[in-house]
Amino acid sequence: MQFYKKREFGAFISDSFNFLKLYGKNYFKNYILINGLLLILTIAVMIFGFKEIFGQLAGSNMSGESYYFERYFADNSGMLIFAGILVFVLFILLAIVNYLYPVFYMKRIAEGAQKIKTDEILGDFKKNAGRIFKMCIGMLFIVFPVTMIIVGFSYVLLLIIIGFFLILLVYPTAFNVSAFLMYDYFNTKRGFIESLSYSIRSQFSYPNGNEKSPYWKYWGASIIMFFILYVVSLVFTMVPMVFVYGSVLTSTPDGNFEENPFAGTAGIIFFVFYGISMLASLFLSNLMFINAGLMYYDSRTDLHQKVELEEIETIGINE
Repeated sequence: MQFYKKREFGAFISDSFNFLKLYGKNYFKNYILINGLLLILTIAVMIFGFKEIFGQLAGSNMSGESYYFERYFADNSGMLIFAGILVFVLFILLAIVNYLYPVFYMKRIAEGAQKIKTDEILGDFKKNAGRIFKMCIGMLFIVFPVTMIIVGFSYVLLLIIIGFFLILLVYPTAFNVSAFLMYDYFNTKRGFIESLSYSIRSQFSYPNGNEKSPYWKYWGASIIMFFILYVVSLVFTMVPMVFVYGSVLTSTPDGNFEENPFAGTAGIIFFVFYGISMLASLFLSNLMFINAGLMYYDSRTDLHQKVELEEIETIGINE
């Protein structure tokens, strides 16, 4: 599969699925080996934490004792602070692995590898530990605040309808900029600011500046992937909600909803499916980053001709 080449809008979608067809087995095998324990631990903490908190919240509301929930927080403040810190750390680690794994994997494939070993990807993480730390700092203090300001401004404009269209533009564009930033930062020797500058400029023009802007095909490919992820996640989310509300309606035929809907079998089913929904979303997010990777390689027109010449030379040698 050729990576450094120009692609049209439809090719990004089809080649993303072709990538999984060609490398999916090896890709997800390594993904599970590297990320599996972290995924399970994060989701377990989330499930038990949310079950406890939602259970207390629902129980106090059903009984009309609003103060009970506040007292629960006051009595368990130490445990909740520790759990909050644990969840934060797990999320940071999960985000780093989940976002950078596709970057390192596709980089190796683009360089000519056919089958990647887990140790090789782990080696990439260790070798780039310093750059990963710098990237996290830059994302936290530069990219994230600016993105929140732009997204917040778009939400404010929802009052005059135009905000809806801005949000449709902002979300995919912000994702593409972030993804291009990570791909460029770890595929080149540029600094964080240089890669950020490239990731923004490449959304609107190719390096030579003489070709049609790629913005709309990048935006379109991302919005399609967002839609696929949303639909699949919605299916997993709706199932537990049906179980919970079905349990409440059948157990309280007189309409008196005093029982905690998150207690008992219904609550267990809800949070199990909630965990499955999180897993499905995380696995599907790989498709979004693969798609973004193909867009990044599309933007690197400075390498297209070089790769084509190398392939021609290889064909000549083989003949």
